[in-house]
Parts: sequence; structure tokens; C-alpha cells
Amino acid sequence: MFKIRLTGALVFISSLFLSVHTLAANEYGSAVDSSADEVLDCLLEPNEEIKLSSQIPGIIDKIQVERGDKVRRGQVVAQLKSGVERAAVALAQAKVDFGKRKLVRNEDLYKQELISIHEKDEMETEYRLAELELNVAKEQLKLRTLRSPITGIVTERHHSAGEFVGEDPVLTLVSIDPLNVEIIVPVSRMGAIHKGMTAVIEPESSNGERFTGKVDIVDPIIDAASGTYTVRVKLPNPKHRIAAGLKCQVSFKK
Repeated sequence: MFKIRLTGALVFISSLFLSVHTLAANEYGSAVDSSADEVLDCLLEPNEEIKLSSQIPGIIDKIQVERGDKVRRGQVVAQLKSGVERAAVALAQAKVDFGKRKLVRNEDLYKQELISIHEKDEMETEYRLAELELNVAKEQLKLRTLRSPITGIVTERHHSAGEFVGEDPVLTLVSIDPLNVEIIVPVSRMGAIHKGMTAVIEPESSNGERFTGKVDIVDPIIDAASGTYTVRVKLPNPKHRIAAGLKCQVSFKK
């Protein structure tokens, strides 16, 4: 009888231990899954911001874009007054044209040995120098034209026609395709997010619409004060459907 009671007690204790162990394992597993699927706050930012200035000082002749305008890479956005530079190009071009005509006229004379090889060489050198002067004049004229270095949007005009500019910016341009999604991640998730991982982003005021991007940067440095680190996701935005500056929420797919 004693043995039977002891055996029953052991079976009861074993069953109780198994139940507790199973419950703890389930709770631990749920905590891990919750951490893996945790939604984090984020911010949508332009991937590039440029304060466009002139390489040389001068007076603005005209600015061809307004705030909010879309611009293409290489598009002319502003011009400085360039009357002197245009005149220099015209003068250099006239010298090139004259040198070319002079060479053509004297080619037959050289063949007839009426001019020396030295004289022919001088004319050819003068023509080549005139071409170089023309190239310099054209490059100086190009400096009076400001072109957009990116495809993006004008966010600010700092000057107007008639104003003098030096090193200060004329326009501020931003590129929003792709967008940078900046995320502050708690240190407890260190190692859970890696470069190339898929991220699902839901911007505020998007009526639940979600977009997919890829993790581009995982900052290896921890901010000791906040116990966080930074992750950046690249979010394609080809038709500029998503506005920069919006808050958002992000989750990551394994």
C-alpha cells in the first residue's frame, strides 16, 4: 500500500513539473515571437539634400524654378549674368575661324614651297592656341549656369534675380526616391536586424497602406545614454507617392 501511494505521488509531481515546464516554454516562445514582430516607430527622410551654390560669384540673371518644382539631373535651374563671358566666347570663336581660313589659304603656298615649314608650324600653333582659348572661354561661360546635380524637388529658394551671390546657396534641392527610413532600435534587438532584411513600412495618414523596403545600414555603435542604435531602410518612391517628413511604423520580416 505504501509503495502504491508513493508511486502515485511521484506520477503527480512529474505531471505537475511537466505542465509548469510546458507553460514556461510557451510563455518564453510567445515573448520571442512578440519581440521579433515588434513594431517600431520611424521617420521618412530624403535620401539626399543639397544646398546648390555657384562656383563663382556674380549677379543672378534668372532662376528658372520655384519651390516645390520637380527637377531632373542636369536641368538648368538658375543663371548668372554672363554678358562679358559671352563676348569672350565670340572673340575666341572669331580667332579660331580666322586661323582656320589662314591655314587653308597658305596650304597651297606651302606645297609650292613659297612659305617655309617654320612659317607653316607657326600658323598651325596659332590656330591650336586659338582653339584652346575658345575652350577656356566656353568653360568660363558654363560656370555662369547652375544645373541640378540630382533628380528631385526644390524645397527652398534663397535668392532672387538681381541679387549678388557668392558662396551662399541659391537653392535647396532634395532627392526623395528612394526615401531614407530612420529607425531607433532598442539594444535588446541587437543582432535581430541585419542588412538586406525586408522591412514593411506604414506611413502615418496612409489609410493602412504599407510599403516594402530593404535594410541598408545597421549602425554598430550603441548610444549608451538611451540604450539604442540606428537602422536605416531604403524605401523606393519612384512616383513620389510618399512624402518625406512623415512619421511611420516599421516591422521586419525574417
